[in-house]
Amino acid sequence: MPPTTTASSGQQPGKSGRKKGRRARLIVLVLVLALVGAVAYGGYWSVSTVRASFPQTKGSVELEGLSGPVDVKRDSYGIPQIYASSDADLFMAQGYVQAQDRFYEMDVRRHMTSGRLSEMFGKGQVDDDEFLRTLGWDRVAKKEYDTKLSASTKKYLQAYAKGVNAYLQGKSGKDISLEYAALGFKNDYKPAKWTPVDSVAWLKAMAWDLRGNMQDEIDRALMTSRLGPKQIADLYPEYPYSRNQAIVQEGQYNELTGTFEQDGSSQENGLSGSGTSTSGTGTGTGTGTGTGTATGGTATGTSASTSTASALQSQLSGLYKVLDDVPTAVGVNGQGIGSNSWVVAGTHTITGKPLLANDPHLSASLPSVWYQMGLHCRTVSSKCQYDVSGYTFAGMPGVVIGHNAKIAWGMTNSGVDVTDLYLEKLSGDGYLYGGRTKPFTTREETIKVAGGASKKIVVRETNNGPLLSDRYDELVKVGKKATVDNAAPDRGDGYGVALRWTALDPGTSMDAVFAMDKASNWSEFRAAAALFDVPSQNLVYADSENIGYTLPGRIPIRAKGDTGAIPAPGWDPKYRWTGKYIEQDELPYEYNPERGYIVTANQAVVDKDKYPYTLTTDWGYGTRSQRITDLIEQKIKGGGKISTDDMRQMQLDNSSEIAKLLVPKLLKIDLPDKDVRQAQELLEGWDYTQDADSAAAAYFNAVWRNILKLAFGNKLPKELRVKGQCLWVDPINTTGPADEADKVRECGQRAADQAQPDGGDRWFEVVRKLMDDENSDWWKTPKGVGDRPAATNRDDLFKRAMIDARWELTAKLGKDIDTWSWGRLHRLFLKNQTLGVDGPGFLQYMLNRGPWKLSGGEATVNATGWNAAGGYGVVWVPSMRMVVNLGDLDKSKWINLTGASGHAYSAHYTDQTGKWVKGELLDWSFSDAAVDKSTSDTLLLKP
Repeated sequence: MPPTTTASSGQQPGKSGRKKGRRARLIVLVLVLALVGAVAYGGYWSVSTVRASFPQTKGSVELEGLSGPVDVKRDSYGIPQIYASSDADLFMAQGYVQAQDRFYEMDVRRHMTSGRLSEMFGKGQVDDDEFLRTLGWDRVAKKEYDTKLSASTKKYLQAYAKGVNAYLQGKSGKDISLEYAALGFKNDYKPAKWTPVDSVAWLKAMAWDLRGNMQDEIDRALMTSRLGPKQIADLYPEYPYSRNQAIVQEGQYNELTGTFEQDGSSQENGLSGSGTSTSGTGTGTGTGTGTGTATGGTATGTSASTSTASALQSQLSGLYKVLDDVPTAVGVNGQGIGSNSWVVAGTHTITGKPLLANDPHLSASLPSVWYQMGLHCRTVSSKCQYDVSGYTFAGMPGVVIGHNAKIAWGMTNSGVDVTDLYLEKLSGDGYLYGGRTKPFTTREETIKVAGGASKKIVVRETNNGPLLSDRYDELVKVGKKATVDNAAPDRGDGYGVALRWTALDPGTSMDAVFAMDKASNWSEFRAAAALFDVPSQNLVYADSENIGYTLPGRIPIRAKGDTGAIPAPGWDPKYRWTGKYIEQDELPYEYNPERGYIVTANQAVVDKDKYPYTLTTDWGYGTRSQRITDLIEQKIKGGGKISTDDMRQMQLDNSSEIAKLLVPKLLKIDLPDKDVRQAQELLEGWDYTQDADSAAAAYFNAVWRNILKLAFGNKLPKELRVKGQCLWVDPINTTGPADEADKVRECGQRAADQAQPDGGDRWFEVVRKLMDDENSDWWKTPKGVGDRPAATNRDDLFKRAMIDARWELTAKLGKDIDTWSWGRLHRLFLKNQTLGVDGPGFLQYMLNRGPWKLSGGEATVNATGWNAAGGYGVVWVPSMRMVVNLGDLDKSKWINLTGASGHAYSAHYTDQTGKWVKGELLDWSFSDAAVDKSTSDTLLLKP
């Protein structure tokens, strides 16, 4: 039977939320007026249609399956705190409440992870579904649920699903979300019941977003069509260990014991017998070579190509297109994905207790990927074990990042390499391995299409994983033509591309979530973290007396070399994964380091000289982490103590590290043109901070973008350049600069927010290493349009970049530099991830929000990332920010990118965004008294 309700149905703003409620009602009226005119789309919506899906937040609801009453207390931002007397009731209520706020988002996500978007949105999603079916996330999630997860985790997942379905019972689509009302005009789609596997599968999607160096692997192979090995090495410099500190500084691997040990005998490991991987040895490096010439005067590099690199030069552009088409709700395909987290010991804080900060960087989405909530047992006992608050994902029980009554934790992406691409020699009967043909593992998938006929596909797998090339015809065609050396097998029917990835094996990450939520000390936390096998994350920890860091994850030991650097030959057994993974007690950690703080921001985990395993060769380059370290050190060495607000201010640091390197050089350039010189003068006395109202930041970032374009971007192959941007380039395989008449026109093929050079801190390091080589061929570029001069050295190119930047900004912002500002270029648009992207124009207008003018920038602590190849618009953001005060949890602070609600005209759709833009944080109530004081609405869920 459907839930029984009393009191009014519909959102009831509390006294502090009345102004927001009035504003929402006005917006609803505007919406209805707009939608009444949308008859051509199939009808119109009334006020009741718009408001029908708003959640009930007061009164009471009867839910079949509860064993006792549950209180849902919401503050003025709609953030829920749930109080129950049993674990099952707690997670059932969590499912019910998240479905109230976000079910449409949850439904889209589960269709995405299972490759069933076509069921909702029609034939335009078939290609995406084919690719996602090939990966098989939902199949892995089901195996995980059936064979890996603990009985208690399954019970919690079942309770959560029961709560979601209790909310759905008796409701039509329009009663659930405005988007269903829109979809109702196009097809007869109806939401199905929620299942526990739907929750597990979303962790696979997040693992994809944080999968490591797969993109670098693709890009390096694509570069071989125009760049030689020396040039590619220039663009992938080694991590600067001497300048940017690794995360773990006070420990190293002990070859005698086969474990990682921290300096000092008093330090505690705290594994408590955890760890399920099998150990093994074998490290090394792999190299790749290629043939080709760079354009624009860059030096020619020529050598014999390996079969893997040359055969994949063009195929991988096709693979990239498939990856680029995966819905943006999954992420920015690994580009720029990062995060900051750090923890400071009580010896350095005002309270005398630790402080912990975290701000994960993800693609901007509406609603935010994060959902804030508290899960509280009225009395913590064996019957009801949880008292935790923080951020989770809509569609998943538990809390992913946050704190309980005893400990706090945060996460950043470790960047550890857990994916490899394999070039496979295919035939009609199977694939070549070890000199023999092995049969494919196959399965047939049926894709249902709203408003159309179903489509069947066959997914083929080798012993290295699913064949991604089966999903894109161009990969097959190019595989038949790819040049390979004599060491490769016969071309035959061509070559395919397979993916080996740890997340395609069942794991225990869902167990880890619940174990972390109830951990009460370092030992229990590390034991819980050991279960977090995919994605591998940097985990920072604090309790009232201690701080720590641990690296969990299922990290493969490869049989030969670093096969993660370039695609590997799948037919050669020497390149297969061994089936062994680094043991948990071999992985780096730190506990109460002597320096009194730990910083993680995607930099190297540990110095390569202290560790025998290759975790990855593609770390972030440590720009953000070192800046955070410097800010902490400045405070400590100045004799100060760090406060909660100091941590917040550090999160908002807008300093540009590349500007500190380049501006002194740029100010020495002689610029005869008075208009360009006027722009140059903006940099005089600039403090290198990228505030939204800064004209200097706008001009510098334009100069930086043009330096990258001239020195590198115009010399990259078309597969890496921005789609539609065309150049006249030297033909491939020439041995020197071609005559003008012989040049060919090539147009870029990559989406603007995915192209290279993206301007991140890898490019900081590339330029830093070239600065002293003023005559490097990278600095040479031909004459541009009009009077744009050619460049034969570094300063020539800088001069050209400053000229180009001046006139680019004149076109974008106007000739008067007094009107320039970084925020006018660097804007954030929030788009609803389905109808807000591909729906009718009026729907996009109604569902989307923005723009906002943002401070910060690429590889800045306030990491509002932008892609220098594509433009200045914001691509990824700090998706939330939090600072946990272990001295008084009620003095902790938090903020979300958008709001609690996924309902477009709820008062809580984007009510946190304005404060997020300003760098403000909200009070984060945790104790019963603090929650009661901040409560605006209370809903009673009754058995």
